[in-house]
Amino acid sequence: MIKKGADMGFFRHIKEEFNVIQERDPAIKSPMEVLLYPSFRVMIQYRRAHKLYLKGHYFLARWISQRAARKTGIEIHPGATIGKGLFIDHGSGVIIGETAVIGDNVTLYQGVTLGGNGKETGKRHPTIKDNVMISAGAKVIGSFTVGENSKIGAGSVVIEEVPPNCTVVGIPGRVVRQKNVKIPRTSMDHCHLPDPVRDDIRVLQRENTALVNKVLEMEKELKLLRTEREKDAVKEAAENHQEEAGE
Repeated sequence: MIKKGADMGFFRHIKEEFNVIQERDPAIKSPMEVLLYPSFRVMIQYRRAHKLYLKGHYFLARWISQRAARKTGIEIHPGATIGKGLFIDHGSGVIIGETAVIGDNVTLYQGVTLGGNGKETGKRHPTIKDNVMISAGAKVIGSFTVGENSKIGAGSVVIEEVPPNCTVVGIPGRVVRQKNVKIPRTSMDHCHLPDPVRDDIRVLQRENTALVNKVLEMEKELKLLRTEREKDAVKEAAENHQEEAGE
């Protein structure tokens, strides 16, 4: 009976993973492909290691997690707390620290790091709330929270709190609010994100263009004024000459 229950739990886990991967990865064509995904394989090992870690079997837990890291390229510390529906796309180079907390339906791309800053003790890794998407190469460093439904742009370095329903881009990461509109977790667009640096540059370009045009107008007016003054001076000189000649 125990073996049957374990088998049922295994197949239920496969079904859940398939639903997650099918929802977020258009490349999957059949349920059996789930078995090949690094995300699926590493999460099975993580669940085993996490149970051992909670029971105090730290060496065995780390041994399992390190074996999984060598085989999948995804390093998840067994002490991390991970909710349901985590999807790690491709996954190579993903690192999740010991005190990291990940909510439900979170998506991580390759090269993501959920790390600590090396100076804190206790809770030193980030907390990632539900439905967050962290794009390729992003680094989230420190003990703070990334709010629900937020997106972290590719290559961003996030070192401070992120409110819910926001997008973060840049180094260091800058928050761009999206009018507090909830982002559906089925949205996997991590390319077309707001770029506040580009927006600021465009504003500066518009202001610079307006300033240049204003200076050109002032130069034109100054030239007209100088021309009129020169004409007045010539006219005045001619009049003075005529007066002197008449005398």
